[in-house]
Amino acid sequence: MHTKTGLVLEGGGMRGVYTAGVLDFFLENKIEFPYVIGVSAGACNAASYISKQWGRNKRVNIGFVRDPNYISLRNFFKKGELFGMDYVFDVIPNQIVPFDYDEFTQSETEFVIGTTDCQTGKPIYFSRKEYKEDLLTPIRASSSLPLAAPIVSFQGHELLDGGMSDPVPVKKAEQDGCSRNVIVLTQHEGYQKKPARSNFMIKRKYAAYPEVIKTLENRWIHYNQTLAYIEQLQKDKKAFVIRPTQPLEISRIERNQRKLTKAYDLGWQNASDLFAELSEWLGESQTVPR
Repeated sequence: MHTKTGLVLEGGGMRGVYTAGVLDFFLENKIEFPYVIGVSAGACNAASYISKQWGRNKRVNIGFVRDPNYISLRNFFKKGELFGMDYVFDVIPNQIVPFDYDEFTQSETEFVIGTTDCQTGKPIYFSRKEYKEDLLTPIRASSSLPLAAPIVSFQGHELLDGGMSDPVPVKKAEQDGCSRNVIVLTQHEGYQKKPARSNFMIKRKYAAYPEVIKTLENRWIHYNQTLAYIEQLQKDKKAFVIRPTQPLEISRIERNQRKLTKAYDLGWQNASDLFAELSEWLGESQTVPR
């Protein structure tokens, strides 16, 4: 009996262009998975990977970054959001760089999107049977960074960035039956998240959501615990990790196209360098294409 191997994608705002490079390498080499889970930028990248649209993530995340409709302080002052969420999650995928809904719908890959429930501060996950045709709303919720984007209402929940409560959702993948997982991280080896400084803006903005404040204050602890857990999975040969071989040196809201392209290229190169090792690790499991 085959064990099910999953693909787990970290978020990280614009650092997600690294993951875009990894996934384009996977598409070129027909590396597929029966199960994919992602949060924030990881979920955005996963959608175009499952719809087999090579280069789409690069085109959107690097090509539009100088467009003030995509990301700008103007958006922030006009609408209270740094990223133009309607532009990113409606205009671009439906008009400018069309998302291939047909290919996505026909794919047999289960795709789970992690979000954070503002009432509880805990993660809520949405699978295909839950979001059905409405794929973009949970991805939008998962990508709604605190302070930088408004809360998203979906299926009776008020939701924000999935990375807040479950930055690398490998335990969810395991719960869903993936005993082995390929994990793509957007921070280099040895990275540890530091304690958050007390943020007056967060306390003010989310005064009605005390669990959001608590989740953000404890985020660094949860993140570092998750990294320790992943390290143990690697030792047990239950996880194969692809991560930047050098610090990306780009911010969550980076707009420098040269830096972003470098991060994308590094993702592609790191995946390429690990290809033989990854193929061996995947072995005869069903993730290797037929």
